[in-house]
Amino acid sequence: MAASTSSTSKRTLYRLRSVAPTVDAMFDALDPNQLEKVYADFDFPENLGVPAVLVTGSFEQPVASWCDEIFRTTGIEVSRPVNRSAGLLVVAVDGEVYAIGYDQGFRLVPDRLKDHRFGLSFASRRVDPGKIRDLVSHTPGGGRTDITLIPSGASVWSLGIVEHAQIVRRLGGHLDNIPLTISRDNPAKISSAEGGAGLRMRLGVEGTDLIADIRAIARVLREEKPSPGLEFVEHVVPVDDPDLATRLEAVLDHLLGQEPDGRISVAVPADHWDDYAAARAFRARINSDAASQPTDDFNLDYVLSRARIQRAGKRVTALREGTVALYQHSRADRADEIWTSSALRWIEVEVSLDSHRFFLMDEHWYEIDQAYLKGIRSHTERLITDSPSVDLPPWVLGEKERTYNESVPDQRPGYVCFDRDNVQTTLHRGNGVEICDLLSPDNVLVMVKRAKGSDALSHLFSQALVAVQTLRNSPEGRERFAEKVVAARNGRGLPEGFRPLKVVFAILLKDGTDLTADTLFPFSQVTLVQAARTLEAWGVEVEVVGIASTSPTVTSTGIRRIAA
Repeated sequence: MAASTSSTSKRTLYRLRSVAPTVDAMFDALDPNQLEKVYADFDFPENLGVPAVLVTGSFEQPVASWCDEIFRTTGIEVSRPVNRSAGLLVVAVDGEVYAIGYDQGFRLVPDRLKDHRFGLSFASRRVDPGKIRDLVSHTPGGGRTDITLIPSGASVWSLGIVEHAQIVRRLGGHLDNIPLTISRDNPAKISSAEGGAGLRMRLGVEGTDLIADIRAIARVLREEKPSPGLEFVEHVVPVDDPDLATRLEAVLDHLLGQEPDGRISVAVPADHWDDYAAARAFRARINSDAASQPTDDFNLDYVLSRARIQRAGKRVTALREGTVALYQHSRADRADEIWTSSALRWIEVEVSLDSHRFFLMDEHWYEIDQAYLKGIRSHTERLITDSPSVDLPPWVLGEKERTYNESVPDQRPGYVCFDRDNVQTTLHRGNGVEICDLLSPDNVLVMVKRAKGSDALSHLFSQALVAVQTLRNSPEGRERFAEKVVAARNGRGLPEGFRPLKVVFAILLKDGTDLTADTLFPFSQVTLVQAARTLEAWGVEVEVVGIASTSPTVTSTGIRRIAA
């Protein structure tokens, strides 16, 4: 056997639920039908220092089913076998059970035992939010899955994710520094990971290295919180209360007994998109000895019709115990079977209960109202910074907004005031467009507002959208604004082809209250996040800063400013 020279290899690691960390329990957890298919051999490695089970085998087929098609097409008889190897290593490390597949071995991991948030939870903690390479998100109730692949990496804030309305199913990108074998042996190598139900990354090949890597991954999940900017990945709250899950299943059971009205839709299981794309035939079996006729795609109508004729209270169980099988070829021979799963994994539905909304996905229930609240809050916290990139003087309480803006260039050289100095374009006649209140020395658009309520801030956020859109899409608008900058800076204009890369919302709350996620008006948080998502999707960074305030000084001539 040729020796491998690499200290790591790219593998997918799963964490299994409800499996005791013993050799007997790990062996019993495996699916005997799948083991029979691969003519499994078993070993129990002792060199790892932890309980372990190794399964090896192969999916064999004497004659590939496509041979018959070749004969019918060409008249030439062809006989080629199919033999796909499979290896599965199951290990217990510090009380948790993990599984690693080799080649087709991942098919031996029982779906019902997978922790479907394991890989995603790790990725949300250790993938760099500024270097996302792979993101799959799903919109509840719409049946829509968006797949984004960016080999070079991109900021998560530029991907247009609606944090409270989309559920992230897979996340991949560059890893932050973590003590793994790949980092130790190749310090200069940029490591990456893809997290969904499983965690795909380079893991140590040597037994001691592999166990050390698993422990490092477990430590991240145990001790760390999601990275700033990726918190929303975990805002969709799984339903862990058995009584609540039972009530939700009763609602779904009733819904399954009704004529279809669009509320139940198809959902391809998240960890089997490749199998779905490769399949040429599908068969469902719901509480029957006979399966459906082969179809070119998953047949939701058939599954719902079979569920509808079941007794009340038994419909969800019928789907959970029913199966959907995928085949490589249209004949749907057993030898061509790619994968079989519970039929319940293939449907999704949104239901309401006690004024809360819940979503069934991959056989699990999630509460999605909490995602909205958490998403708005965390996004607001991320936008508000205690370390502003702009240097603004304090605002004298009682001073008008225009007076403050006009005073900034006197106190902060390099800033230009464009408050009410609007840009006229063919699309924006009349009052024109106010591009910004202040332009910083490095050409950041600064929008200033003294806010006593949410109305003023809603106007501010809308102003930013219109201004950025004008500079991005209107050559006339860019030209007019550039002319104003040249005049204000005595001939020093904007860079050629200028597009705004950053917008700063500078806010003075009433009475000079410190600006935080607690003090910003709740409705303003919603409108801020909506505006920020749009700007970030355009590639524009957004920052929110509170303007410091100071009290006026009274002299014999009245009130005068205090220069900072």
